[in-house]
Amino acid sequence: MTSLLNNLRECFPEQIRAVEETAPGQFTVLLDGPDATEMARHLMSGYQARLVTVFAEDRVQVEGVFYLYYVFDRPGDPSWLILKASVAAENPTFPSLAAEFPAVNWQEREIQDWFGLEAVGHPNPRRVALHDNWPDVHPLRKDFPLDTVLPPFEGERHVYRPAHGEGVFHIPVGPVHAGIIEPGHFDFAVAGEPILYLQLRMFYTHKGTEKLFENLPIQRAVFLAESISGDSAFSHGTAFCRAIEQASGIEVPARAQFQRTILLELERIVNHISDAGAIANDVGFVIANAHAGRVREILLGLCETLTGSRMLRGMVAPGGVRRDWQRTQVEAIEKTLKVVQREFRDLVAMLQSSNSTRERLQRTGILRAEKASMLGVVGVAGRASGVDLDLRRDHPYEAYRHLPFRVPVYQAGDVRHRLLVRIDEVSESIQMVRAAVTQLPDGPHRAPTQPIPPDRCAIGAVEGWRGEIVHWVHTGYGNCLERCKVKDPSLNNWPAIVEAVEGNIIADFPVINKSFNLSYSGTDR
Repeated sequence: MTSLLNNLRECFPEQIRAVEETAPGQFTVLLDGPDATEMARHLMSGYQARLVTVFAEDRVQVEGVFYLYYVFDRPGDPSWLILKASVAAENPTFPSLAAEFPAVNWQEREIQDWFGLEAVGHPNPRRVALHDNWPDVHPLRKDFPLDTVLPPFEGERHVYRPAHGEGVFHIPVGPVHAGIIEPGHFDFAVAGEPILYLQLRMFYTHKGTEKLFENLPIQRAVFLAESISGDSAFSHGTAFCRAIEQASGIEVPARAQFQRTILLELERIVNHISDAGAIANDVGFVIANAHAGRVREILLGLCETLTGSRMLRGMVAPGGVRRDWQRTQVEAIEKTLKVVQREFRDLVAMLQSSNSTRERLQRTGILRAEKASMLGVVGVAGRASGVDLDLRRDHPYEAYRHLPFRVPVYQAGDVRHRLLVRIDEVSESIQMVRAAVTQLPDGPHRAPTQPIPPDRCAIGAVEGWRGEIVHWVHTGYGNCLERCKVKDPSLNNWPAIVEAVEGNIIADFPVINKSFNLSYSGTDR
């Protein structure tokens, strides 16, 4: 990182105002003005850096400016590089990167919606987080009170691109669905069965999570982080706690690091097995789904034994975990995994023995590697399409540096290979949990509680079972927060479904969608 920072100083001497290591392994470069375009190009072309996330912060009342944050990482370097660009309150505009780097399309539009900063040159500046009939408000500005009551919404709702041509029709799906999933609208243009294109609309259940974090006591904020996406409660909670720990210099005891790792991997195993069954179910292989559901139930019982919650809620805390494990609980891990491993092998054999299932999944919903890279796709969907990213390996945290594992990566990018990534990861995760149990050290399960120093900024990131989860915090006074930025992997991956469904038939959409299995709640936040 030192050589990269020196290079930036040489290439952009008049644009860089300061460089600071704001947290261990996290370097912030303060820019003079709002334009980070050339520096971003330099990092991505010259250093193969990846633009992980873009977000804003309102510091108008304190410093008279808004700040934009551009978070980068690069292959082989576990550090984070953050460009911090100031936007004058009297001229709330910034140059858009979306035309050149489509991965930030939705993120820049979120900045427009939440903060009222105009992304100049954005190829599609329409609202994304606020719906079209919302009044002209910017809820993440500090002068927008949390208890604001908005008037009844009026005006035109979202207008979708019209379908033209003989025999071309629109098929709307949602936003209310037949199952228990949350709302999202999918608008298909079809010519007979084949899908010509898909338009999607999220943010029907926006919960104002990032606004709720403001001025919330940090001990209570952990529970808010766990609620962002229910099936990733432990991952989101851990990412938040890691951000707090990085900002305040809290050292997590070794025992707690291993306990967190075990629970993160159990969350991965539970959801991957559930997804394997759901994918089979969407092509009519109901027995495989029933088998997967039974195995999932065994694992949920283990989760409850270890944490008191089937969904692993209420366990993670700043400094470690809230409750230690007794010997019988640790023994239950190995006993349960022995059963799960055997049952999972049977499930995989069942899936692989079905020629009709393989034919339905193979070459269905292909996401090309170049598209996946361009859109910044992460997690399972990315690794099935040649994107070799995994924070457990690339930015080691908790006990992962002590546990050998393989990151499965395929190139085909179809539904079958998204299933194969899950299958491979389950096998790897079972071995990781077993190894972690054998190495589980004695000692405290949580660091002593201490005040969180104000005006500290840091990133906490984990590889959730869907992909990377990033929390960025700015601590405030009185053990509260000024700002918490949340990035769920689904925010990156929803636009990839638009690419994956083209040329497929309507009947294949459910299984394509399930093979991504993205979180409405994590996106809407």
